[in-house]
Amino acid sequence: MTTQREERLWNKNYCKVMAANFALFFAFYVLTPLLPLYLSETFGATKDMIGLVLSGYTITALLFRPFSGYVVDSFPRKTVLMVCFSAFAIFFAGYLAASTLLLFTIVRTLHGGPFGALTVANSTVAIDVLPSSRRTEGIGYYGLSNNLAMAIAPTIGIFVYRLTSSFELLFWIALAVACAGWLVDATIKPTEKQIIKKKNKLSLDRFFLVRGWLLGVNMVAFGFCFGVLSNYLAIYGKEQLGMTAGTGTYFMLCAVGLMASRIQGGKALRKGRLTQNAAEGIVISLIGYTLFILMPTLNQFSIFNSQFSILIGYYGSALLIGLGNGHMWPAFQNMTISVSDNSQRGTANSTILISWDVGMGLGILLGGIIAEVLGYAATFWTVVLVNAIGTALFFLATKAFFLERRLS
Repeated sequence: MTTQREERLWNKNYCKVMAANFALFFAFYVLTPLLPLYLSETFGATKDMIGLVLSGYTITALLFRPFSGYVVDSFPRKTVLMVCFSAFAIFFAGYLAASTLLLFTIVRTLHGGPFGALTVANSTVAIDVLPSSRRTEGIGYYGLSNNLAMAIAPTIGIFVYRLTSSFELLFWIALAVACAGWLVDATIKPTEKQIIKKKNKLSLDRFFLVRGWLLGVNMVAFGFCFGVLSNYLAIYGKEQLGMTAGTGTYFMLCAVGLMASRIQGGKALRKGRLTQNAAEGIVISLIGYTLFILMPTLNQFSIFNSQFSILIGYYGSALLIGLGNGHMWPAFQNMTISVSDNSQRGTANSTILISWDVGMGLGILLGGIIAEVLGYAATFWTVVLVNAIGTALFFLATKAFFLERRLS
């Protein structure tokens, strides 16, 4: 009989995968909130053009996700992981070489491919190195690494930019951190998994987990909301609220909420309370997004004529959105894995990430268009509406869908 001592959660390989995941998302988040400003100040891009340029990254990541899950399940995962991480790191050098908006658009769009493949490969390796009895709990804790990156990276990025006014230095930082992540992943020694034998007939389920399709649809709504928030927060705060230094603090508070909910929810995930965790997270997120846009709107109509009320809505929403997503994301990831068999872990991971990417891409693209036509306030009210629709879908259909299809 396996003892609790033998089933150690924080083994060496798991810690290394988490460290590499931190580096991956640090390199991503150190640029994310500042790229709209970079495109506006360097190339004079309009709001809708910014949305178009930035959405290319997510769209390409989306296109790579289905094939990534299949490749991860069909070839040696360590090899796939290292190839993807190499490509991801190299593309940061492309930002330094892109001297026109067209060249930047091409580099940014192509960069989404290795990012999409890498996140699938790294998270699947993390699942492999976890003991089976601690897997559900470990998947929840795994997200702490990118939550920590979200807390630190935007703050550092904005601090460096305010100190040096140099986007070039930020690109160098992202490149260096990505290379460090590659070196950490290179030392991992995962247990070799049985490779799936190729079937004569291709099926959709080898690229997208059809059994979990409604979970994916529901995740699109939540990805949309975070896509708008993460990409337009800095420029919204600067143009609408007159806040030029609050973005880093916002992401830090959001990440604090994410980490707190991951730690608090770890025990619930271990006990299998997936739908409860998801429900709590969804409702908390909806309250957070509503608070984010409600206070500045009320202030605009002189209902609460106070800068203090804006700050309460602004920073309070960060904690709530972080808490909500911290409960919701690992619950949905575990639910998707729970409706798949062991040979489809990569496909299950890619499916939930595909859905998130679809939502993120739509949020970035449509957010820019709505902002150009109606303004940023209308964009964030759209976020509240989409989040409410996603919440209703979960309680009316998705929860029952999961309970009917989960595998023992």
